[in-house]
Amino acid sequence: MTIVEIKTKIYDDQKPGTSGLRKSVKVFQQEHYTENFIQAIFTALEDQITGSTLVVGGDGRYYGKEAVQKIIRIAAANGVRKLIVGQHGILSTPAVSNLIRKYKTLGGIVLTASHNPGGPNADFGIKFNCDNGGPAPDHMTNKIFNITKSLTSYKIIPELNVNIDIIQTNEIKLDNTFTVDVIDSVNDYVILMKEIFNFPIIKELLQERKFELLVDCLNGVTGPYAKCIFGKELGLNDTNIVHSIPLEDFGGLHPDPNLTYAKDLVETVRNGTYDMGVAFDGDGDRNMIIGKKALFVTPSDSLAILAANLNVIPYFKKNGIKGYARSMPTAAAVDQVAKLNNIECFEVPTGWKYFGNLMDAGRLSICGEESFGTGSDHIREKDGIWACLAWLNVIAELKKSIEEIQKDHWLKFGRNFFTRYDYENCELEKANKVMTEVETKILDPAFKGTKLCDGTKNYVVKHADNYSYTDLIDKSVATKQGLRILFEDGSRIIFRLSGTGSSGATIRLYIEAYETDQNILYNDAQEVLKPLINIALNLSKMQEHTNRDKPTVIT
Repeated sequence: MTIVEIKTKIYDDQKPGTSGLRKSVKVFQQEHYTENFIQAIFTALEDQITGSTLVVGGDGRYYGKEAVQKIIRIAAANGVRKLIVGQHGILSTPAVSNLIRKYKTLGGIVLTASHNPGGPNADFGIKFNCDNGGPAPDHMTNKIFNITKSLTSYKIIPELNVNIDIIQTNEIKLDNTFTVDVIDSVNDYVILMKEIFNFPIIKELLQERKFELLVDCLNGVTGPYAKCIFGKELGLNDTNIVHSIPLEDFGGLHPDPNLTYAKDLVETVRNGTYDMGVAFDGDGDRNMIIGKKALFVTPSDSLAILAANLNVIPYFKKNGIKGYARSMPTAAAVDQVAKLNNIECFEVPTGWKYFGNLMDAGRLSICGEESFGTGSDHIREKDGIWACLAWLNVIAELKKSIEEIQKDHWLKFGRNFFTRYDYENCELEKANKVMTEVETKILDPAFKGTKLCDGTKNYVVKHADNYSYTDLIDKSVATKQGLRILFEDGSRIIFRLSGTGSSGATIRLYIEAYETDQNILYNDAQEVLKPLINIALNLSKMQEHTNRDKPTVIT
């Protein structure tokens, strides 16, 4: 087989976002488009690529198998020695991170648009993870983007085809042997989970104590993992694991585990006898936890509650608890745990890559984002199934319901009331008007000390800025990470433009208030936060600029 150098055209829109390059399938299907970006990744790796090993897999969405074949052909032509590929091209994002770390590979290519819809008319994505198992840092993604802007050709072996549906080792004789090792997508990940958690006590909870669990995979990548872990290993009935077959279009579902898009799960738990419901996103790194009668646990509370109870999980008993962290927009519930437990706590920008350096430096054990992502230093990605197992391990040890655990937590640490309003697929110009409206007001030096009012509620501005972050380990700087208004009573209003969409713009509005008054601890969050929500909407002129009278999603 012959290596061919193909002359290409430059695409100027291949700048990766917070988690790789995400576009519509039709964009990736343009001539040379996918090939250009893959070649740019290999070129960015420079002299490391020759003789290297990489992991390849994705969430099973439309165009995934075709993209895997293109990666195989381009990898062979660029001197890669070995690819570890998930059977059928399937690997969850946490599983990719584990494989990179376990087999000490140069990195991995993840084919996913995460929680975005799938199908011929929906989204696709390509993300590069480095040798620590985590998403490429800013300097690497910027390097890849710069290469795409000047790329004139890519190397490929056009006639190379590998059957990725059969678990086997494929050896292709080129100048040197090129190996494509098609592996069981689930096995290595299951081994890791059994090393972390107390499976016998979780199995006892589900079997002997008759704890009813409902798992919704939303037809994403987690189906095979859930069947093996919750079904085969822990004895959960098949009927308790729904939407468990990975489908190229996710069966028409929107694989985003929140109250809006996982409504089937929410309604089933609300109307049934289930003690717990959990949903995962398309690539398996996000999770939603609900208790009996669809009691919602916010991701911010989920992180804090797990952080407060890590000592019951075998992995942390063995390795200790090094630190906590959250993304900036995430409610500061875990901060309250850190204060009481006298453990280091970090605030970082949105994007899992910012946690990686702290983990690699041995300063972080558990972290999370309000966007339904929770994880620990067992890998360098957020991990939905890990979060579910962590909750089950805690429930089994404490012998309490989710509601009891959550209420006990609020009594001890106080409650960070939190909500997020998403205005999805806004016209970019309109979204920018909202952000400019807010930024112009809050960066005025006179804004500090301003009293903002709604009805009888008054909030005094303590600080306002466009959040920036200097990495504590490598000293890199991330700027313009979100507009923050911090009030003297600890309340916060934050505006961000999301970096995970494939088209248009999503405005995210985050509202938070901290309370220790037991008279309102159990009140409805939307009711408690209403004055702050009104202030935020008026300050930003949201309805005027977007022509939206309500958000697309409220969490």
